[in-house]
Amino acid sequence: MSTSLSVHTESPSSLDADAVVVGYHSGGDAPEPASGAHDVDAAFSGGLASTLSLLGASGAPEEVHTLASLGAVKAPVVVAVGLGPAPTDGPVDPDTLSRAAGAALRSLSARPEGAGRVALALPARSADEAGAVALGARLGAYAFDRYRTGEKAERRAEKAGAATLTVISPAEDAAAAVERAGVLADAVCLTRDLVNTAPADLVPEDLASAAQEVAQRTGLAIEVLDEQALAEGGYGGLTGVGQGSANPPRLVRLAHSHPEATRTVAFVGKGITFDSGGLSLKPAGAMDWMKSDMAGAASVLAAMGAIADLGVKVNVVAYLAVAENMPSGTAQRPSDVLSIYGGKTVEVLNTDAEGRLVMADALVRAQEDEPDLVVDIATLTGAQLVALGTRVFAVMSNDDGVREDVVAAAGAAGEAAWPMPLPGELRAGLDSAVADIANVAGERWGGMLSAGVFLNEFIEEGVKWAHLDIAGPSFNQGGPHGYTSKGGTGAGTRTLVRIAEEYAK
Repeated sequence: MSTSLSVHTESPSSLDADAVVVGYHSGGDAPEPASGAHDVDAAFSGGLASTLSLLGASGAPEEVHTLASLGAVKAPVVVAVGLGPAPTDGPVDPDTLSRAAGAALRSLSARPEGAGRVALALPARSADEAGAVALGARLGAYAFDRYRTGEKAERRAEKAGAATLTVISPAEDAAAAVERAGVLADAVCLTRDLVNTAPADLVPEDLASAAQEVAQRTGLAIEVLDEQALAEGGYGGLTGVGQGSANPPRLVRLAHSHPEATRTVAFVGKGITFDSGGLSLKPAGAMDWMKSDMAGAASVLAAMGAIADLGVKVNVVAYLAVAENMPSGTAQRPSDVLSIYGGKTVEVLNTDAEGRLVMADALVRAQEDEPDLVVDIATLTGAQLVALGTRVFAVMSNDDGVREDVVAAAGAAGEAAWPMPLPGELRAGLDSAVADIANVAGERWGGMLSAGVFLNEFIEEGVKWAHLDIAGPSFNQGGPHGYTSKGGTGAGTRTLVRIAEEYAK
């Protein structure tokens, strides 16, 4: 799907469009038109609020009502979306704007003819507001139609290809903000596309090929290690996890270099293209969405493309640890011992705790680039969903300041993250009778934290490191909300870009 973004300052009531989107706040007796909606309200002779009230509108966030304009404005359709209470002082919260724009575009995109040409007259008095509206609208317009067939799918694809989104904003620097929002949205949509792709169409070699396409388009340097190079190089985690599959593993290294950069950041992403659990087989009900187990690698790849497109003044190296975890006669067994890159040995007590094994290889390798910060991102544990649910990802770190900075970067990027500890006492539970460490603890409690403690064992003293567990937020199994569609969400992608931008300052 190709969706264009632009900025205009003209009146939304006179703009040639298929639909115009306005916002409204919850008020006393009736909803209150938000900034940007007053021109449309005037075209309705000041009756927009009363009309919405008759439709039962309350102004609750993401509430959507569609009205026929009947010639009051040039667009035949007006889409009104709730923004919650009007702020008493200052602008509307950016994430509220993004979610509102996303909800409106999801409503329009659900029509048989698709969204078409949409004018967004939501609050956009500043560049930040304009960017928030553009980001939410672009993400809300997202659709994954790769496997759809029939006349309806063809019509939707044709309309989606011609979709245009116009943000109405008087801000002088709105165009730059909207352009940046478009880059971020494209990155998130790439992550979503990769996560939503059927695992038979995205084996490790395919994900490596996707990385090569991004590198070619953006000028990123790329190196791909195949199964022979991994075995010869001592990457025991990737080799062990991948040995049960007919589709061998890959380690992809990407690099963004800027001539004015003074710092280096390393990103590491878990790329299990399908996770059956291996011989420690998952139950069927827990397996049907395991195509999403490569979401960490997808977010790293997409973020690297955005960082290159934005020309961020920082050096970034990225590693995608890619494998397929399958049961077979050649699969690793519980009680096998692997030698991770660098020499540390791991006893595999549960083959379904495979992500930490491939991540260990990549984390050790990433530190050879001598980065100022290492950030890994992974759909690592089901325990993350138990602890934080499906919309908030966890942040762990060996440095309190880094953990706070990463959580702050996520918030600034519009993503929900929560700081979590790395309790030292959990390390004893990972003791192995035969190896340096076991891949799972002997007790079930604190599984998300013990996984972080395991990864920390592969971080050298003095290296600053943060771990993002996105197991729940990476894949939306429920209904769509705001700008988030069902399926792959792109969680973490914007946070990684924001971290790079912070380190560029």
